[in-house]
Amino acid sequence: MRLLVAFLMVLIGQQALARQFELPEHQESYQVPVGETIRIPIKITNQSDKPQFYIIRKAHAELGSSQKGYFCLDKNCLEAGISEFSKRVEPGETITQLVFVLESGLVPGVQTVKFNIYPKGLPAESKELAIAINVHERTEKPVLFQSKDITIQDVYPNPVQDHAYIDYRIHNEHVKARLTIHNILGKPMQDFDLPAAENRLKLQTEDYTSGIYFYTLYVDNTGVLTRKLIIRK
Repeated sequence: MRLLVAFLMVLIGQQALARQFELPEHQESYQVPVGETIRIPIKITNQSDKPQFYIIRKAHAELGSSQKGYFCLDKNCLEAGISEFSKRVEPGETITQLVFVLESGLVPGVQTVKFNIYPKGLPAESKELAIAINVHERTEKPVLFQSKDITIQDVYPNPVQDHAYIDYRIHNEHVKARLTIHNILGKPMQDFDLPAAENRLKLQTEDYTSGIYFYTLYVDNTGVLTRKLIIRK
């Protein structure tokens, strides 16, 4: 009988502890242009008088197949694809530095990502956090370089997972333009010609490892522009 009473007391205590947390007011929807990176804050307040570990689990996402979000606490980030994060929260504390980072991808439309948040060991006490993301076309893309011979716009998306695009326009059909991707040590990885008859280049990066790269625009074999390219798998 005493064991039963003790068990019930522990169970009641756990349930009371589970109820004593809240998700402070948060932004329920985001408007973002194609190719941008979204940082979704996830705040949890421990309203109990004891420290508590909370589980944050990405439960559902209506996202493009190439999109993989990841958790970051301050500047420390988990690998993309890890769908669960845990954090100890002290009594009365609100965690404010936890975010879920998501690249919005290349497909316009309304997307949804949902999280289940609960005290460790008590998934039945879960609370849901649902975020709607409206991805829309860019009204205009930043122009990186413009001359009488060529206009070239910024790469998108950046960071990139498996492919990205660069829009350009050749004004002088006799000019020879190309892009070279090289690693952080300056070693060339790929060359891409920019034909005057086209206006968009697709960069395939499936065979690249995650990291920082650079791309350089050459006009008639003269380098005129270098920009950073981040590849994240």
